[in-house]
Amino acid sequence: MTEVSWRHIGPGRRTGDIVLVADHASNFVPADIDLGIDPALLHEHIAVDIGVGAVAERLARDGAIPGHLATVSRLVCDLHREEDNPAVVPETSDGHVIPGNIGTDIDRRLARFHRPYHDALEQWLGLAEPALCISLHSFTPSLKSAPAPRPWEVALLYNDDDRAARHAIRLFSEAGLTVGDNEPYSGKQLNATMNRHAEAHGRPYLAIEVRQDQIASPAGQDRWAMLIADVTRRVALLLEAP
Repeated sequence: MTEVSWRHIGPGRRTGDIVLVADHASNFVPADIDLGIDPALLHEHIAVDIGVGAVAERLARDGAIPGHLATVSRLVCDLHREEDNPAVVPETSDGHVIPGNIGTDIDRRLARFHRPYHDALEQWLGLAEPALCISLHSFTPSLKSAPAPRPWEVALLYNDDDRAARHAIRLFSEAGLTVGDNEPYSGKQLNATMNRHAEAHGRPYLAIEVRQDQIASPAGQDRWAMLIADVTRRVALLLEAP
């Protein structure tokens, strides 16, 4: 069984544009899947990257940056994990047990959500051949299971290819922000989608993580959409420079 686990927003793709990918943009759980959790948890970070969907919509509308967005919660299937990662269908998240995922048919979830999402993304990027890919996520000011504060307002993650990230770290810093360099976690361990769709093809990318309190309100979402649009366009120009 397959179904649409993604949607496209914004203008049509043009070769050489900037494009955006948001693996955790939705908290949707299909009616036939019972996660066995308090419904209130679907509005917390374990289910969705808070603020990311709204920022992506603004980038598409005001910045003319098209997006490939997930339409299913990461608790159903985490699209930003490799297929063989134990957390691709998480049994726990930040101290919460997800009973409905224990003993579930993982391959069925992958076939229904993960594979269609990545197949569509591969085709979309192949047609666009973008100048720069943005992978947009958000992170919590602290985890309940690890309450150390996270002071970074924005962070750039990368694995082997840091050519775009280096420019963005500098530009965000020059805007007066506290910027994480592979913090609060490292793209050396957590970079699944960009590893597959950017690094494997030599495509430059920015894996941007915004702290969730920065984009929890419409005003913050407006501000960060403008910041991200400005920085990413400047990075794209710098990458083109000889």
